[in-house]
Amino acid sequence: MSDSSHSNDSSESPDRTPWKPVLLHAAFAAFAGLTALVTSLPPHRVWGTFAACAYGAAALVLALAPRVPRRAVAAGVFGGAALLPLAVLAATGSAQEEVGVVQRAGARLLAHGTPYLGPDELAGEEYGAYNPYLPGMALFGVPHRLLGVDARWAFALVALAALAVALRAGAGARSGAFALLAGSPLLAQPLVTGGDDLPVVGLVCLGLALAGRDRAARAGLVLALAGTLKATAWPALVVGLVLVAARGGPRAALRYGTRVVPVLAAGVLLPALADPGGFVANTVRYPLGLADAASPAAAPLPGTFLAGLGPYGHATAVALLAAAALAVGGSLVVRPPRDARAAQLRLALGLLAAMTLMPASRFGYLAYPAVLALCARCDLWRNDHAPHTDRHERLPAAPGRHRDIRARDGAPVPAG
Repeated sequence: MSDSSHSNDSSESPDRTPWKPVLLHAAFAAFAGLTALVTSLPPHRVWGTFAACAYGAAALVLALAPRVPRRAVAAGVFGGAALLPLAVLAATGSAQEEVGVVQRAGARLLAHGTPYLGPDELAGEEYGAYNPYLPGMALFGVPHRLLGVDARWAFALVALAALAVALRAGAGARSGAFALLAGSPLLAQPLVTGGDDLPVVGLVCLGLALAGRDRAARAGLVLALAGTLKATAWPALVVGLVLVAARGGPRAALRYGTRVVPVLAAGVLLPALADPGGFVANTVRYPLGLADAASPAAAPLPGTFLAGLGPYGHATAVALLAAAALAVGGSLVVRPPRDARAAQLRLALGLLAAMTLMPASRFGYLAYPAVLALCARCDLWRNDHAPHTDRHERLPAAPGRHRDIRARDGAPVPAG
């Protein structure tokens, strides 16, 4: 009886076809194949061709040879859908325009001490001459200037390392969560074609994971580093502060702030003061549509549609964006998140509203809320809402019995 019950409780027999992974990889293959067929962008066509083959092969292996270790399948998928097409595109120099922007910014940083062209140099230039990123992003272009290494390799290294640590930051992390996420189209496609958003969202996930484990100083450092790359990471600084304060109180918030302030000062404020004209022209006027060249970011999202209706439509989009920001900010005050999962979901909701309501947006920005939501739903972080500073805690004993000291997982702690 017990053997039969145990057999029925097991999720999968070694000889049973794992249909959920089969169907998932088949869907990945369909998406990649469709991308290769309909896109007009050469990097996306190359990725779609390689990825469709990798995902399709993985679906066949999982369906026909269920005994093959899942980690081996995941490694093959990542190699075929990410590493191989990235190597091909890096060798041929084919990439989205932001890769060239970052690489030129790195070269200019080394040559002139600033990653930005000045207002006079930008006069009459097309949008490709602008660098809308914050100063820290230029560091990803330095290896290309010094060693000829494509910036996408640096993007991938930082993003994957940060996500791997984030997914292991809590007890009970699934061993296959990172492999599945890394090889999925959500990460593989931008990693191969562009990838400048991936290190930002990776560091944000890691920072919130650390904040949820009461590592306030480390969380502040990681989130501040993300904040030196793109302004899209700044909402995470607020969410991280609220999470740290909710768990550890004012002292934890102070430790968090002592890391955030100097890093942002060194990575954003000082470069802005050193080259105020170039900083404002590239990172303020251009993203706001106030420069001579218009941003090509025009995905068919609600904010872009409203902005295209004229001045009143643009004002409506901005007003809706401000209202969404106030709503999410108010929720942080009324009901602050108390663990990493809640913080990530709250931030994902806020960024989703922002990305869809921005007057100039693109589909790539949706990677932020998508990755955050997936990380939050992986059951990776303990559901402990109360702050704690000690791995052991005293649990109240039943009446008439002595108190017992137990670890948070319920196991008795040996005396002495």
